Amino acid sequence: MASTRTIRTIIDPALSGAANMARDESLLSGVSEGESPPTLRLYQWECPTISLGYFQRFADYLALAKPAGELPVVRRLTGGGAILHDLELTYSLAIPNEHELLSSGANRLYELAHDAIIACLNQMNIESNRCGTTDDSTPTRGPFFCFERRHCYDVVTGLQKIAGSAQRRTRQAMLQHGSIVFGNRFDQHKVAEVDRPFLETIEQISREFPSQLANVTGETLEIGNWLEAELDAAAQLISKYAGDEWTKRT
Repeated sequence: MASTRTIRTIIDPALSGAANMARDESLLSGVSEGESPPTLRLYQWECPTISLGYFQRFADYLALAKPAGELPVVRRLTGGGAILHDLELTYSLAIPNEHELLSSGANRLYELAHDAIIACLNQMNIESNRCGTTDDSTPTRGPFFCFERRHCYDVVTGLQKIAGSAQRRTRQAMLQHGSIVFGNRFDQHKVAEVDRPFLETIEQISREFPSQLANVTGETLEIGNWLEAELDAAAQLISKYAGDEWTKRT
């Protein structure tokens, strides 16, 4: 097992919404049980997909206008508003509750991850910073889409939100995941323009984010691989996230 001062980094291929959420839950469970090391995971989605926050009503998704209302949908473990995953990079970070990164409280993890995102974007000449203000959205109230909500820790470029995160905590561990969104092919909520090919932008962020997170946290991040047990657990969870009982639960 890696030291708690070392964070394993996994860069996944694009997967379905159900597979992505299953892998995040597998990481949270593995870290909770002490069988997985602290892990940063970077991933994309194989097709445009809407993820609902844990507390959101499925009926609100059904009420969406086309084409968004026809996209695949999955429900996250974490709260907050829905996200249209398309031209973006998603990260997840699973660490035990006793980890030093949580010693100053859960909100500190938002600050650290978002500071690393800001450093990546600024290095790419995409000027960004923390939002600094919070609206009155709650897990069950507010705009349907996360990127129409505002929290003081969100990352903005100009007036546009470009990154946000959410958390899920068990008694033993924390999962934080978030999206760096440059827009989507449906103009549902165009977030930011970039002056380079999208895939090149995402490749650069994937390469730079682990090192920038290491810089702001003082942790060591090392590229690693999935454990067979983690992948087996994720495979068993895919049916949960693809099924109606979980997705339509509210």
